[in-house]
Amino acid sequence: MKRLYDHKLIFGGLLTIDEPHLVERYNKALKGFGLKPVKLKRFQIDMTGYSPEVADALNDLEYLDPNGVNRRFIILSPEQSELPVVHTQFSNTEELMLEFFDKNRREIFALTIKDVLYGEIEDNVHAVDNLEDLLRIEQVEFKLSTSADLLGKAHELQVMIDKLMKDPDAWQDEAMLAEMVEIAKVTGDIRTNELLPKEVVFRHNAFWTSHFGGVYVFNDDRQVTVIADPNTRGFRKSRPWEVSYIDINNHAQVFRFLLETRRIEPPRGSWVEKSGLLKQRARMLVIGMMVERDPAVELDELSNRMLDGWVHKHAKAIERDGALPLLEFVLKRSRDWSAVDLHEVRPEHRFLISRANPKHADWWLTNRLISEYLRFDFLTLFVFNKQGFYRAYQDWPEEYREYVVKTIRNTYFKDKRALRARFYG
Repeated sequence: MKRLYDHKLIFGGLLTIDEPHLVERYNKALKGFGLKPVKLKRFQIDMTGYSPEVADALNDLEYLDPNGVNRRFIILSPEQSELPVVHTQFSNTEELMLEFFDKNRREIFALTIKDVLYGEIEDNVHAVDNLEDLLRIEQVEFKLSTSADLLGKAHELQVMIDKLMKDPDAWQDEAMLAEMVEIAKVTGDIRTNELLPKEVVFRHNAFWTSHFGGVYVFNDDRQVTVIADPNTRGFRKSRPWEVSYIDINNHAQVFRFLLETRRIEPPRGSWVEKSGLLKQRARMLVIGMMVERDPAVELDELSNRMLDGWVHKHAKAIERDGALPLLEFVLKRSRDWSAVDLHEVRPEHRFLISRANPKHADWWLTNRLISEYLRFDFLTLFVFNKQGFYRAYQDWPEEYREYVVKTIRNTYFKDKRALRARFYG
């Protein structure tokens, strides 16, 4: 995995913490969680405050996620809102953190000037033993603390301010006025520099979780849909009257669900021609087949002519597989997308010629699910499904690893937003 570290494909884009007062605050948060402080003078953190260096020092990769639920977080700076989430068991951890930052930006800025803000994204589940435990998570609350109890002191000060404003005799309470002065020395003037976050409760909508080998939960108006391995504890047993269960290995049923709920876009000229996604998939598919046949194949300076030559040489095998001929057919008929009858396409190939509907709220999660069925599409895998990418990377031959890393660096890393907008909408 060293190559991934060196090229920042893993734990990339993090915030360096090396100022002594910030290191001290981080250690205070660790103590608040009942963990030992670390002796590191420099480390990096993600949006949630997770640090790979701290995890190594504590010898605990799950130090901010000990039970796989009620995720902990440590906020040292508002800058963390611009960072990725690099370690989580729920795909919507980043979404929840972004909502918290967005709704409480002013308060977080004021708090982190003086102290560290830490706590848990708490729900009503303390451990996940079966699917019912996951289905019970409907909303979460950010439980907050600071090392100097700024939140508690700010609340006390607010109560006394309210009393002064409403009780005309309160100004004669010299003891209370003296206490207000002492608290204000710590909190500052909370009338202009608010410290108490206003929004701390958020909905727990559609998500993927790593529990039970990977589970997808989608929420519609009157229906909850679980997509998972049928061996998962509670599959088709937890709330069968309101939950629809789909075997993740049943390509036809998964695709039909995504299509009927408008989460997926079938091949249409409006996006096939403009995006170039299917052309890119065709190239990655051929290269993946080359590597499968010859793990030591030389991939440096691979030209389109060389790829075409390899395809002609292995035409019979490619025809039997059917994936590349389908992609080529769709690319030729992209303007007349109705010519593609999905019922005539093998269920396992339908994801090849589709992408998530970019107008749907579950766009990111749907692309992640699609990547489960297109393991050769390392670009989609890396963008939407980092955990899946890292698992796949471990099984790839050395030459292919080098090629994949180089391609991602030279394409996606140049302008991430532009590539996502172009390929995925």
